[in-house]
Amino acid sequence: MIEIQEVTTEKQRKAFIRFPIDLYAGNEYYTPALTIDEKKIFKKNYVYNSTCDVVFYLAYKDGKPAGRISGIIQRAANEKWRQKRARFTRFDCIDDQEVANALFDKIVSWARSKGMTEAVGPLGYSDLEREGLLIEFGFDQVATYEENYNYAYYQKLIENYGFVKDVDWLEYKLYRLTGDMEKMIRLSNRMLEKYKLRLVQAKSINEFIKKYVREFFEVIDKTYDKIYGTVPFTEEMMQMMIENFRMIARVKDIILVIDENERIVGFSILFPSIAKVVNKHHGRITLPFLIDFFKNKRRPEVIDLGLIGVLPEYESKGVATAMLGAFAAYLEREKPVHLETNLMLEDNKHILNLMKHFEKDLNKKKRCYKLDITSKQN
Repeated sequence: MIEIQEVTTEKQRKAFIRFPIDLYAGNEYYTPALTIDEKKIFKKNYVYNSTCDVVFYLAYKDGKPAGRISGIIQRAANEKWRQKRARFTRFDCIDDQEVANALFDKIVSWARSKGMTEAVGPLGYSDLEREGLLIEFGFDQVATYEENYNYAYYQKLIENYGFVKDVDWLEYKLYRLTGDMEKMIRLSNRMLEKYKLRLVQAKSINEFIKKYVREFFEVIDKTYDKIYGTVPFTEEMMQMMIENFRMIARVKDIILVIDENERIVGFSILFPSIAKVVNKHHGRITLPFLIDFFKNKRRPEVIDLGLIGVLPEYESKGVATAMLGAFAAYLEREKPVHLETNLMLEDNKHILNLMKHFEKDLNKKKRCYKLDITSKQN
């Protein structure tokens, strides 16, 4: 017998957060979200509540936890993209089509009741959240902290329900820049000089936040404006990101390109990978977690490539070349085992062209699905 419950009680919230941790117990590739962060999604003052409607469901089979899912109507995204879409996120399920169908039926019914015409996912509240379903390959690769991991059978469960491809993303391991690094740095310097640009790194995270962070978010909005599923930064989102910067980022991993008027025209931000630390401690922040976290932050073996962008008007003015020069110097100095990219749309020519300059492995492929719910029978 399959039963679907809407999550409304504290006991149900704990079960919702706990379910994937139990489902992936012993899986070395899965990286859970931090429990402290997942608890926030149920709070009335959660950062996305001003722009989103949300619902949470748990599935039980024969009285045992069997799956979970959350539905989101991201009103800001629907307004921006002129759509009537409900997103599904945090979909985790045992390998049972009936359970998956029951969960999706709930999301579809809820979405219809809100006047939506499509369901899409996995997509979170914004592109700052985990998104995409791992498909085809990459199941034997450690998930970055910023991205989803799932068992291979999830693809079957979603597609059997009727979902079809909307977009695909690619992820790479980057080892080193190909070619002559010294030449790359010299070329970078010439391009910077030609367009009166310079590379800047703040002296501390606090200085970065005080001097650059507001403009940094504005530039992200401009450079990511046409990227799939993006929504404009709100004040609450910015404050959340600032908190994350203070906790995770190292100032030497934030590279800015500014013009002669001190305006940011390009950026990249990297993060020490915390995936293995979070997995080891099952997403719980404890004293042993903090010891491992700060040890790893000082000397990480892997660096996650978090965000990278160039203002559209500077895409043809050598800023990308300047960024490559900065990466060359960075890799020479930090010597990580590799950089790990997060999601890159398969048709994003600008970022994929940048990837051509690296020795790399394509190690993951992810998909976002869509479903016309106006004709779906359930």
